[in-house]
Amino acid sequence: MTIPNSTFTEILSTTLHKYQPNFADNVTNKNALLTRIRENGNMRVISNGGATIQRQLAYAENTTFQYYSGYETLNVSASDTLTSSNWDWKQAAVNVTISGFEKAVNGGASQIIDLVTARTKVAMMTMANNITTGLYSDGTGSGGKQIGGLQLIVADDPTTGTVGGIDGSTYSFWQNVTYDASTDGGTAATSSNIIGYMNELFNSICLNGDEPDLIIADSNYYALYQAALQSIQRITVSTVGSSGFRSLDYQGIPVVLDNSVPSNHMYFLNTKNMYFDVHADRNFTPGEMMRPTNQDAFVMPILFMGNLTCDNRRNQGVLKA
Repeated sequence: MTIPNSTFTEILSTTLHKYQPNFADNVTNKNALLTRIRENGNMRVISNGGATIQRQLAYAENTTFQYYSGYETLNVSASDTLTSSNWDWKQAAVNVTISGFEKAVNGGASQIIDLVTARTKVAMMTMANNITTGLYSDGTGSGGKQIGGLQLIVADDPTTGTVGGIDGSTYSFWQNVTYDASTDGGTAATSSNIIGYMNELFNSICLNGDEPDLIIADSNYYALYQAALQSIQRITVSTVGSSGFRSLDYQGIPVVLDNSVPSNHMYFLNTKNMYFDVHADRNFTPGEMMRPTNQDAFVMPILFMGNLTCDNRRNQGVLKA
C-alpha cells in the first residue's frame, strides 16, 4: 500500500531535518583543522548575511605610545591600526533523491525512513569529503566556486595574489611565512634534516608569544618526521581534540597526517587566527523539497554557504619542497 504524497513528503522532510545537526558534525569531525577551529570557538554561524564575509584585523601598532614625564604633552593623534579582509561566500549542495518507483516499492513509512536515512548518510559523507578537500585548495576549483583553503591562505608564494581582498604583493603584513627545503635549506627534505627545517620555520613564525598550535602534513613529510623521531627514539603519540586524530608531537604541538594535503607540504597553523564561517540559513541545511516537472522523482538539497577565513596570515607557515 502506497502512502499519499503529503505523508511521503512529510516523512522525507522530517527525516532529513532530523539529520541536519549531524551534517555539520560529520564535516568538522572528519578534519583535524576544523576540529581545532571549533575547539577555539572560531566556528562562526553568521545570521545577518552580507555580500561578503568581513573579518577585522590589526595590521600595525598604535603609534601614539610614548614615555613621558610630568606635564609633557601626550600624543593624541589618530592612529590607523585596523583594516578588514573580505571573503567571498562559497556555496555547495548535495541532493537526496528518490524516484517515483522507489517511493512505490518502499510504501511503508518505516521503509521510506530507512531509504532516506541510507541516502542521507551517503550525502553526509559526500559533503564532508568535498568540504575537507576544499580546505586544502587554492579556491580555484570548480571555476573559482570552491572554498579557499590552505593553498590560498598559507600560500607557497605569499608575495603574489590577493587573499581576502588584500594584495599580498603590496602589504607585507599579509604574507604568510614559507620555508623551501631546497632553496632555504639547501637540499630536499630527508629524515636527517626535516627537524632542522621545521625548527627554522617555527622560529620564523613565532612572534610576540604567538606560535602554531597545529601542524598538518602530507604522507611524505609525515613519514620523514616519524622516521626522524624513531632515529632518536623520541616518538610521542597524542590525539587532537575529542575526535581523536592520532598525531606525533613537535614541541608540544600535534603533527597530524592528512592525505588531502598537497605533496611535500607541512602546514604550521595558528588556528586562533583561522575561522570557518557559515551562513545560518545554509549551515548544511535541508532546502525545499522539489519535484521536477519532467521527472518522476523527489529531490531535497542539503545546502552549504560559507568559507575558511583568516585574520592573521603572518602567524601561518608552510614547509615545502
